[in-house]
Amino acid sequence: MMEKDLDFSRYSSFAQFLEQACGIVLGNNRQYLVVSRLTPIVRQLQLDSVEDCIDKILAGNNRVRDLAVEAMTTNETLWFRDQYPFVLLEKDILSQFTNKAGPLRVWSAACSSGQEAYSIAMTILNFNKLGRGLRNSAEIIGTDISDEMLQRANLAEYDYLAMSRGIEEKYKAEYFESADNDTLRVKSNVRALTKFKSLNLLGSYQSLGRFDIIFCRNVLIYFSPEVKKKILQKFAACLQEGGILFLGASESISNLTDEFTMVRCQSGLYYRKNPS
Repeated sequence: MMEKDLDFSRYSSFAQFLEQACGIVLGNNRQYLVVSRLTPIVRQLQLDSVEDCIDKILAGNNRVRDLAVEAMTTNETLWFRDQYPFVLLEKDILSQFTNKAGPLRVWSAACSSGQEAYSIAMTILNFNKLGRGLRNSAEIIGTDISDEMLQRANLAEYDYLAMSRGIEEKYKAEYFESADNDTLRVKSNVRALTKFKSLNLLGSYQSLGRFDIIFCRNVLIYFSPEVKKKILQKFAACLQEGGILFLGASESISNLTDEFTMVRCQSGLYYRKNPS
């Protein structure tokens, strides 16, 4: 089925469904993206076409709806993405928490297949090795709306292609071990710091508890300004006083919230929660 075959009426109805289901705003003329993401579902379920798939979604078919949301929210990820947040974490931020009474709690929101959460864990382990580490352990919670991504994250096994993107050989040697089918598995000391849970960012965060640091990178760009505001308010509510928020390099919270102050460092920037 060609992109031109997806009529605008169905596209608009699907875009409205997607925004209501998970907050993603497709905008105009993204038919090609919808077709490319839904075509595997058409084949899997032996449907007639992408339009047939959308009709079933709009009619309330839960199985097709779940598959569609998962297909549209599965994003590309890689190890130590953009580098600077992990440099900041190791060189500037973790030292602020060395005397913390309880475990350092970090949230990797929209964690996809787990690379960000495990990159955070490896950064913390490196920091602890370099001398004055955290007095107590750390707990990293990775959340995602996609059950398939969470299964991959929990499995913690990555193929050659995944391991070729963003990770240095020294990390491969220290924090990975050989697994089946020519994959590498994250070692147990890294996995011990991480947990993965299902979460829709449009829902409640109360079950997660409070955090010292939140990573939500390259996610807000997909949401409307109204949804961004609500998510930022909820982030602020579940951050400890003075807690830290990392966003994507191209994301800004200007005119969206006054609950955070931007902190610029030599290698990048982050946001700190303002005092109540």
